Amino acid sequence: MKENKAVILWLISGCLLILLMVIIGGVTRLTHSGLSMVNWSLFMGAIPPLNEVQWQETFELYKQSPEFKKINFSYTLSDFKYIFFWEYLHRLMGRVLGLVFIIPFIYFLIKKKLSKKLILQSTVLFCLGALQGAIGWWMVKSGLVERPDVSHYRLAVHLTTAFLTCSFTFWVALPLIITDKLKGNRTFFKYTTILFFLVLIQIIYGAFVAGLNAGIGFNTWPKMNGEWIPQAVYYLDPLWKNFIEAPYGVQFVHRILAVVIVSFVGFMWFKGKKIKLENNQISSLNIIISLVMFQAVLGILTLLLKVPISLALAHQLGAFFLLMSVVYSLFIFKKS
Repeated sequence: MKENKAVILWLISGCLLILLMVIIGGVTRLTHSGLSMVNWSLFMGAIPPLNEVQWQETFELYKQSPEFKKINFSYTLSDFKYIFFWEYLHRLMGRVLGLVFIIPFIYFLIKKKLSKKLILQSTVLFCLGALQGAIGWWMVKSGLVERPDVSHYRLAVHLTTAFLTCSFTFWVALPLIITDKLKGNRTFFKYTTILFFLVLIQIIYGAFVAGLNAGIGFNTWPKMNGEWIPQAVYYLDPLWKNFIEAPYGVQFVHRILAVVIVSFVGFMWFKGKKIKLENNQISSLNIIISLVMFQAVLGILTLLLKVPISLALAHQLGAFFLLMSVVYSLFIFKKS
């Protein structure tokens, strides 16, 4: 571990910066700031307006957007500066993340501190990071044409790619941090793989809920305004559209998936208690069940209180840490 200390620090720094990006991205979404910057430039876009003339020019560009014309037509320059700040900060952090990756990567290559496997993995990470930046602009563009809101599909792709990038970064770092030989467990590795995909699907539906503002309405639990399956869940024809495009159908799926995940994690935990697992394996299951229960409570509170920014952001962070705990468990249960 000591000989790889700098590489580990580099990879974990990447994970933490992605976490920060998720936080800022969540605030940007929840404050409806994501469409405030109507153009994109990789280099010049890193410099914000520096004087009142530049601010006014930038504001005039925003005035041509559908969001200003249809929703924020009463905004003053001061209002615009507030929403611009969050989107600008989100894009700036993306550039910082790119520099934090590429500069140490070049240094480690020159110093020959990376194995062939790490070079390949780092190249994949670079491609994922570049893809994430492109997806971010592709997402924003969907709200600059006619409908003053980003596509919930593109939002889901953007968020999921960020989570997958961090997951892979953490996965690359883990064998450098934990160098002891692991016994693994084939059965629980399969269970954890299933859980990984369940959590990933739930994250996608969380993005759908955010993109469709599906957290507002049916703010009761466990029933939806006194009904288990109200008509609003399945009113669209064909039926399948309700579960990917209609707010209440999407909220319903998000609720059901939460129950499935909590139940599956409970099953894993109880099964793990009955057999002789290694201490680190038991610990990984304890972390997962603690996080999944905390995440479920956060989700319920977010729904009941009609999506306050603080709880919605905490719920998104809970999903982040839950997925990382599942990645850790995958590593622990995988045979060395």
